[in-house]
Amino acid sequence: MRVALIGAGRMGSAMGVRVAAAGHDLMVFNRTRSRAEEVARRTGASVANTAREATASAEICLVSLADDAAVTTTYLADDGLIAGMQPDGVVCEMSTVAPATVRGLTPLVAQKGATLIDTPVSGSVSVVEAGTLTVMAGGDLPALERARPVLKAFATSIFHLGEVGAGATMKLVVNSLVHSLNVAVSEALVLAEKAGLDRQAVYDVFESSAAGAPYVKYKRAAFLQPGEVPVAFSLSLVAKDQELIHDLAQQVAARMDQAEASRQLVAEALEAHMGDRDISEVAEFLRRPAPG
Repeated sequence: MRVALIGAGRMGSAMGVRVAAAGHDLMVFNRTRSRAEEVARRTGASVANTAREATASAEICLVSLADDAAVTTTYLADDGLIAGMQPDGVVCEMSTVAPATVRGLTPLVAQKGATLIDTPVSGSVSVVEAGTLTVMAGGDLPALERARPVLKAFATSIFHLGEVGAGATMKLVVNSLVHSLNVAVSEALVLAEKAGLDRQAVYDVFESSAAGAPYVKYKRAAFLQPGEVPVAFSLSLVAKDQELIHDLAQQVAARMDQAEASRQLVAEALEAHMGDRDISEVAEFLRRPAPG
């Protein structure tokens, strides 16, 4: 299929590599052109000068951007995604954004005769590379089925959860769990170390215990070798997600005590200039002496 990839960050690039390897015809756009060129170098993909150019001939468009502002700008600009979208095309919005953002863009895409579905994913770069992501989809089911051959290039589980916005909502729900789990692992690991236990032995037990979730397993190297493995998900993006989760909880009157404690801890890490560090380095922040 003809696929446009809008956004060549860590996750987007990894998905692009898988899509091209599956035999799809890939064109990449990224605001920082060098990132798109790197994907092209690895895959033989074409590089577009604008989002409009990338989507002009695409059957499926994958969008993986940092936040709501980047998504909205990329869709609505004169040389943006909507301007180039063709009738019968399917836009898979994979960014972690507010459900309202996806719902607001959906009718604008529909005006071009195309369909927007929200298809955020759960997993990290290593999970993309293994082709085992989980996709959480909201929106038109026939459109999802048209996109499925492309999504299957990097995902083994694809859940259709309801109307547009359901996928974005589910992504925030999942991330609230992941972010709290990350803090829990960090706290437990540092507690064990301060009590005199060996870090690697402790993590071995974590993996073998009832707490040995997939996240614990694939973040092993990051927790055991802080600062020595590539950043998979930065703390600044964690903080962005936590604000979206907080806003959703406020809207639906859900009590989120643990999530709020996690949000405060990450905010403190950002104040300590750790925003560009990996999510797992919450543990490094907790190893520092407490203020005062």
